[in-house]
Amino acid sequence: MSVGPAPETRKNQFLTRPIGRLFLSNALPMAVVLSTGGLLNVIDGIFVGRFVGAQALAAVSLAFPVVMLLTALTTLAGGGMSSLLARHLGAGSRTEAEAVFAGAHGLALAISAVLVAGALALGPATVSALAAGNSAVAGPAQSYLLILILGAPIQFGLGLHADAMRIEGRAGHIAVLSVLVNLLNIGANYVAIVLLGLGVAGSALGTVSAQTLGLVLLLLVRARDRDLLPLGALLRASWLSGWRQILSLGLPLCLNFIGMALVASMVLLVIGTTDADHAAYIAAYGVVTRVLGLAFLPQMAIALTTQSITGNNAGAGRMDRATSALRLAMGSALLWCLGVTLAGAFAGASLGALFSDDRSVVAAVAAILRPMTALYAITGPILVLALHFQAMGYPLRTAALTLVKPWVLTPALLVVLNALAGIDRLWFAFPVADGVLLVLALTMVRRGHLIAPVQGTADAKEAA
Repeated sequence: MSVGPAPETRKNQFLTRPIGRLFLSNALPMAVVLSTGGLLNVIDGIFVGRFVGAQALAAVSLAFPVVMLLTALTTLAGGGMSSLLARHLGAGSRTEAEAVFAGAHGLALAISAVLVAGALALGPATVSALAAGNSAVAGPAQSYLLILILGAPIQFGLGLHADAMRIEGRAGHIAVLSVLVNLLNIGANYVAIVLLGLGVAGSALGTVSAQTLGLVLLLLVRARDRDLLPLGALLRASWLSGWRQILSLGLPLCLNFIGMALVASMVLLVIGTTDADHAAYIAAYGVVTRVLGLAFLPQMAIALTTQSITGNNAGAGRMDRATSALRLAMGSALLWCLGVTLAGAFAGASLGALFSDDRSVVAAVAAILRPMTALYAITGPILVLALHFQAMGYPLRTAALTLVKPWVLTPALLVVLNALAGIDRLWFAFPVADGVLLVLALTMVRRGHLIAPVQGTADAKEAA
């Protein structure tokens, strides 16, 4: 592996620009990129709820766990690649960066094949179980998911190239393309859902079409920009290289999203066991997931910016800059999440009314959102800290901050609270889990795990 400064290092903005300006120039475009996608998801839900009906809204809500699984698998290849790519580029190791870039494409292709095969074999039975036998909800959900899963290779490719360009300092390019593609997607969804009457299947077709356009545009940008890793690297390097490292670094973030899908599935199953209005609560929970999904994306943009800055500077040995960026990012994430907490406390009914005129759905949205966001303010800083560790090559620390809540705390609390207090108190599982995670994060910081060298400690084994 080549080490030391290379000609490319002198062009690397992550190593030279003032931290405040660097943070804003990357975080703001990424927030635009992710938020326009989240806004599309919200508007799509409004189209379905307003023009198709509450049953259709319940159908796309039922599909949420699988949609989160697709997001998780996108981060498995892209997230792991980003950590390695940033450190290689920061160290000026362009050949190694090209090898990682190619290997991530091979891994994404393999994941796509397994996903499609699994969906065809197990998909219908899984959706039927989540729908608690409601065929009016399960049928549209199956059609919606089949289209998205068959389009998964496009989604994975789009994620890889967007992550790579972000690490290469082209967040602004991604922002412009994202706004364009998502605006076209909103228009296509309106035509398919409202004018053509294709229902939830029209939503899925619009999404896959927009992802295809986005991938084509990113490939054109990469082909024209000589400072980016060339497309020719995909022909020169092996598509089998670096899978183990990519998987080890991408797995914690991937499992975090899969954990969200697990939690959503458990909530849907628990709702099916209660005496409540199942369709209304499923639709309301779908509204909440879309709203909180949109709220999550700006903090994810902040965390991804931290990953880019930390990775490049850790590769160049500039941990002082990485530390400054981490502090700025955690403060920014805290302010954003405080705003989300206030919105959850006071605007739940208003948000629910955007999606449906069904009073039971609107009331359920407010009842769910208020407790779920009670301690939301701490989630952003913890995510930023986790991505800081991931960028430095420490998957176990990342896993501790991203997996304990969705895989252990929240599922257990959902079961206990449902058994003890029913659906009205079920939603307090989320703030209780947030509080426990805060204690874990503070313990890690107190033990000196906030900043650690890339090599030279016991955790070097973890980075390897």
